[in-house]
Amino acid sequence: MGDLISVAIVGKSFDQLASRLDLSPAPLDEADVALFIVSAADGIVRADIDSWNLARELYIPSIVVISETDTADLDFDDMTAIASKILDPVATRYLVLHSDDGKATALIDLETLLIIDYSSGVPVSIESDQEHKDLVGEYHLEYHERLEEAGEDGFVNGLLFPALPWINGSALGLDQIKDLLRLIPSAS
Repeated sequence: MGDLISVAIVGKSFDQLASRLDLSPAPLDEADVALFIVSAADGIVRADIDSWNLARELYIPSIVVISETDTADLDFDDMTAIASKILDPVATRYLVLHSDDGKATALIDLETLLIIDYSSGVPVSIESDQEHKDLVGEYHLEYHERLEEAGEDGFVNGLLFPALPWINGSALGLDQIKDLLRLIPSAS
């Protein structure tokens, strides 16, 4: 994946995410796509905001990766709201589901309404029940409105900014990041 496109990774733990994705980060001004890590523990620092602004000037497709929600007081929803205010409005395709002990164990896909369960360590897609569909109905509509506003190629054109969760100690979020990276046309 990383051999075909150049990926910049900005933010705390960029090296850990690069390792998990098996890629070597590129400088932002040479990147085909950028991953901006937003830490729920530390927030968004000035240097990352400056890098975000540069990516906007260059129309680099960008993904907001929300990290450290497993160790901080703020959750994924809180951090996407903060990122939407400080950076640009983000599009949330996935919501995080938690087990009874508060651990993030699954995602619900707002496109398909499938649940991607990570509790066994291997992601398993299952149909969501009606209760989940009712609870996320408003988010589902909001996500589709954002897609419609940005157009079919909004992400690739640097106009739509997906926000995705990433839990470093698990695979939660990694496949979704990889799926978005695959949308970027290769330079070759």
